[in-house]
Amino acid sequence: SSSSDTALDMASDSDVYYDGSRIFSWVSDLSGLPLDQVNFVISQVLALACAPLFRNTLHPSTTSPATRHAFGLVLGLTFGYFCFGMQAVHLGGLPALCYIVMRTQNPHIMQRMVLGVALTYLSCIHLHRQIYDYGSYTLDITGPLMVITQKVTSLAFSLHDGLTRRDEELTADQKYHVVRKMPTALEYFSYMFHFQALMCGPILFYRDYIDFIHGHTFLKHASTPSGRVDNNSNSRKVVLEPSPHLVVFKKVIVSILCAVSFLYLIPSFPVERVKESEFLEEMSLTSKMLYLIIATTVCRFKYYHAWLLADAICNASGLGFNGYDAKGNARWDLISNVDILKFE
Repeated sequence: SSSSDTALDMASDSDVYYDGSRIFSWVSDLSGLPLDQVNFVISQVLALACAPLFRNTLHPSTTSPATRHAFGLVLGLTFGYFCFGMQAVHLGGLPALCYIVMRTQNPHIMQRMVLGVALTYLSCIHLHRQIYDYGSYTLDITGPLMVITQKVTSLAFSLHDGLTRRDEELTADQKYHVVRKMPTALEYFSYMFHFQALMCGPILFYRDYIDFIHGHTFLKHASTPSGRVDNNSNSRKVVLEPSPHLVVFKKVIVSILCAVSFLYLIPSFPVERVKESEFLEEMSLTSKMLYLIIATTVCRFKYYHAWLLADAICNASGLGFNGYDAKGNARWDLISNVDILKFE
């Protein structure tokens, strides 16, 4: 059909500039989806499969923080290279430069320097993208770099607060996120590259990530006296950890529905149609407005799919627990890319 031919043409055009793995080119050929999108979905499905290891095999009660850091870091780098090929060097370049600034510059001005370095690096990559692949929707390294830019800048400002300011000078939010000690290289790069949120978020603050790695997340929100943290270092801290299975299942289902809706509806409502003379000259204003609403909504389904799947990956690993509501139900909304109903 004409729609499938168009999809195949789009796939072949985008593949020309794509530097990621081509192992699954046959899937792209069979489905008509661009290879970059095929690789993205495969990497996220693998991430979802690996995420529960953080809650069982690599549970903080039996696994050292260094091992948990290394696991998330190695998987993140692997998925990054799989999806972006040699472009993945920028995943290391931006945070490495910022880490050097953090460790060598005066903490009173370091945070602004990190912000400047990160935004300059990111802007250069965006400009390069505009020059060599203008107007393309091919998945490229700028996506993860935008996530990393938010991470390095938030960490830099939290570190600035912790190293240069007294508690009474900080707001309640700053006190929560404050970082008092320079992260080690392993802690820093694990935070930047952990596989759960590398590809498309959600954004996670350093304090929350370290609590997750050390297993403090559930201790902070212990809802019963038996779960409270005792200052006696010899005491046992036993906390019943709520299962994320239900919330993960719901997010995965909605993510799949968004993907299916996008694939089914986009051939009937392509955004490119708004540039055609038929749309501009023959359709009524009401029809134009209705078409624009439908077409742009369908386009958003693609992003909802990716964002919700990323949220599910985080929750499946134990990331995102945010205590309990008034009814005693576990909340998994500490980090999230989007609330679809509120956004719409």
